[in-house]
Amino acid sequence: MQDDKQPSSISSVDTDNTHVREAFKTPSRRNFLKAAAVGSAAAVAAPWVGNVQAQEGIRIRMQSSWQPGTTGYKIFEEWAAGVAEATGGEVSIEPFPAGAVAGAFEVADAVRNGVIDGQNWFTVYWPGKMPAGVFLTAYPMGLSVPHQWDMMFGAYGGFGIAKDLYRKQGQELLGYVHHDMNLIHSKKPLRSFDDFKGIKLRMPGGIVAETFASIGAQTTLLPGSEVYPALEKGTIDAADYVGAAVNFELGFWQVADYIIMGPPSTPCLHQAVDLMDISVNRRTFERMSPQTQDLMHDLVAAYSREHYAAIQKANAEAWPKYREKGVEIIHLTEEDGNRFREAAIPLWFKWANKDADAARLFKAHLDTMLDPAVALITEEDIKGYELNV
Repeated sequence: MQDDKQPSSISSVDTDNTHVREAFKTPSRRNFLKAAAVGSAAAVAAPWVGNVQAQEGIRIRMQSSWQPGTTGYKIFEEWAAGVAEATGGEVSIEPFPAGAVAGAFEVADAVRNGVIDGQNWFTVYWPGKMPAGVFLTAYPMGLSVPHQWDMMFGAYGGFGIAKDLYRKQGQELLGYVHHDMNLIHSKKPLRSFDDFKGIKLRMPGGIVAETFASIGAQTTLLPGSEVYPALEKGTIDAADYVGAAVNFELGFWQVADYIIMGPPSTPCLHQAVDLMDISVNRRTFERMSPQTQDLMHDLVAAYSREHYAAIQKANAEAWPKYREKGVEIIHLTEEDGNRFREAAIPLWFKWANKDADAARLFKAHLDTMLDPAVALITEEDIKGYELNV
């Protein structure tokens, strides 16, 4: 068994993933494995189905952060439905939408305590459980496109570090799931860095919220299900949440006339790659055969590619709908982006130096950002800051 198996990148699948989506819908979902090209372990028809684990079956109750009826949750349901056949009946997944069993910020506790068996949640919710969690997904002015995260997790060793972090929480990380950039929907036109001062702003907590607080915003923490009513009632002026398609489906265009984005170089300043994960209770994972443990990593890697491609296709269809509804899309300036980076960098190091795990994971981020092929920062940008590794 390859215990720290690294998920493959999103780049090896067609942009619209039509062949993968169709394979999900066929009577034999095992075709999905071939279509997704997820690796040699998945290319054979589960020769281990006769073992005890397969005979008994392992049912995984898995809660997603996606709300029911959204594009994201539909994709998750499709993937979950194919796992039983892909594993020869050894593992099946019973999907639940956001809030069905555990609260939005309590999913990890529910998995650790056995209330549910697995999670598909936004990893931005980890900071309340461990400081290193802020570096498991996008943070202000950090890695800004999906392939940079693939580099960090792969070439610079971040996935092995993440595996260790999850195990300390009683979980086994099966893989990260590429999703989207996050948007800020606002009732007010925020046209510059300075316009955020005094704005009542929903943020997911951690380093993201602290960065906006440092520039004068009044941040508050709310689960996704409470964003719409808070905007509607005016208890907040603006809110960060996921991407264009899902936010349109949730009706944000009805309660916020503006979408605030970064400059052309960095369309999202605060959560440019909002990762999700798939992980399971460690005891549940250990019940699987070694072959299926490997296969589950492959299935999650394939799901990440399918999920990302489907979300982007839905986004492309959603943007014109916002314009039709009269929503104005505001892009901040490059100068605003530079000022935001100046505010964010001190907080990078503050959070990284909270404990050894956070420092170790952030070191992988720094190495990636300084890579000449990425070049998000220079040594001059972080001069005077120290990392306690």
